[in-house]
Amino acid sequence: MSLLSDRHKDELNKSIMEYLHSQNHAQALSAFKDETGLEYEPDPKSKYAGLLEKKWMSVIRLQKKIMDLENRNSALQEELNSAPARRVNSSQSDWLPRAPARYTLTGHRSPITRVAFHPRFSLLASASEDATVKIWDWETGTFERTLKGHTREVWGVDFDSKGNLLASCSSDLTIRVWDTQDWENPGYSGKTLRGHEHTVSTIRFVPGDDFLVSASRDKTIRVWEVATAFCVRTITGHDSWVRMVVPSVDGTFFGSCSNDNTARIWDAKSGATKQELRGHEHNVEVVTFAPIAAYADLCTLAGLTNVPKTPGAYVATGSRDKTIRLWDTQNGRELKALAGHNDWIRGLEFHPSGKFLLSASDDKTVRVWELSTGRCMKTIEAHSHFVTCIAWGPPDASAPDEKRVNVVATGSVDQTIRLWMP
Repeated sequence: MSLLSDRHKDELNKSIMEYLHSQNHAQALSAFKDETGLEYEPDPKSKYAGLLEKKWMSVIRLQKKIMDLENRNSALQEELNSAPARRVNSSQSDWLPRAPARYTLTGHRSPITRVAFHPRFSLLASASEDATVKIWDWETGTFERTLKGHTREVWGVDFDSKGNLLASCSSDLTIRVWDTQDWENPGYSGKTLRGHEHTVSTIRFVPGDDFLVSASRDKTIRVWEVATAFCVRTITGHDSWVRMVVPSVDGTFFGSCSNDNTARIWDAKSGATKQELRGHEHNVEVVTFAPIAAYADLCTLAGLTNVPKTPGAYVATGSRDKTIRLWDTQNGRELKALAGHNDWIRGLEFHPSGKFLLSASDDKTVRVWELSTGRCMKTIEAHSHFVTCIAWGPPDASAPDEKRVNVVATGSVDQTIRLWMP
């Protein structure tokens, strides 16, 4: 039984024919056409010309990368075995990023706007105002490829839960969905979703991967069916540019924030407003749901005794008013305002342990906040210009529970991505 789909079989057969034709193996080409029964005439200008050689070279590069990783793994295992016993047994669940960064990735020609980790492989996607998405290997700090298709600034990127698809959004009014199996093909530019009437500022997969949710400068939030590329719901309510929208971990709620100085919680199925969060004094740039692991410390911070058990109970928001605010989504109450940054807040990421919140700011720093006290316990001089985004690493496949890999990525107006690792 073949592991290839019919489409991949067809591509492979045509690539083989192009190779035989380019090498002047006329008899072999004729025999192969008879065996496959494929009606195809080789054409040096077709997308299959040279594809077999490119795939072969990709395999060689992957084999080399595997060998390098195996050697690195062996060296690390030797170091681990020779380390004191207490180091082997120590937990990394409380790891926090610290300077200097392990890698600084360069290649974009304009500011970085968003970064996203592949959920299974050591890949990182970065979006930029240079109208491209770039793919990097975060373990080695090496560049993989550039995805071209958007014609203006790219503001958002997100992988689905399996890593089969990557979504991006842009000032060109479109969303693109890229099949990660096809992005090596020359000229591939993904599937285009159209419907927004102004800049699309955020794109996220909804848990389950059947739908996407987007936010736009046209003041709307839209829900898209991935399989058909149709917009199935338009959500309105904000009075200005919707900067960001994120789904709760179970997909029940959407959280959004806007230039109207508010954040909102929406019922994902009906599109109805559940709460309007008012308190910021300037545009709200970022919103993120707190993981359940953070609930106990958030309740301690706010002096609450009953700890919720369901997803979507709390959110954090960051604003141009230089503050971070923590909210109870059930009643719209502000739990705490965290002040300390000297400029706009652009990115927020909860620590996997639920004990800390990381923030990225135009003051060029990343700050770490202790959630149980609201205290800023660490400041990292992260970039030479505004820090525009931050993301924690993917799920740790080797861990028995829901731990995440200890790697943090930040992006900046200085046109670089930095990777922070133990």
